Amino acid sequence: MMTLYQDWQANTVVVCATTLAVSLAVLVHYEGLALISNWLAKRRELHSRRKVLYSIFSVLALHVTEIWIFGITLWLTLGYPETGLIKGADPLHLLDAVYFSAVTFNTLGFGDLVPVGPIRFIAGTMSLTGFVLITWSASFTYLEMERYWRK
Repeated sequence: MMTLYQDWQANTVVVCATTLAVSLAVLVHYEGLALISNWLAKRRELHSRRKVLYSIFSVLALHVTEIWIFGITLWLTLGYPETGLIKGADPLHLLDAVYFSAVTFNTLGFGDLVPVGPIRFIAGTMSLTGFVLITWSASFTYLEMERYWRK
């Protein structure tokens, strides 16, 4: 069984990949929410309730994009064998990594795929990032509904 601190080079790769994925996901989320909000504000011809629907579908699309960011990062990082493995998917295909990312990002974690080794750091950080981004989306959705729902 691999321990987390066995290979410092592998740990460095995992931490750098995690930092990059988190930064990219947060940037995508921030810019995405800004674009959605600006786009909705400019669309005076749209019915208010339709604006709420557009915001919901847009937020879902942002989350799917962020899940793919983490899935691709995980898949690429596991190309370096010392970073660990995902038990339950041997070999790990890209869609397996995206699936693992989806269940981890939304903190569901079925347990059918289990990270082993330094790669656990990405999984834990992905879960925290997903939780933060999902709650950010909930706040954004609430504000958009307050703005458009009653009109």
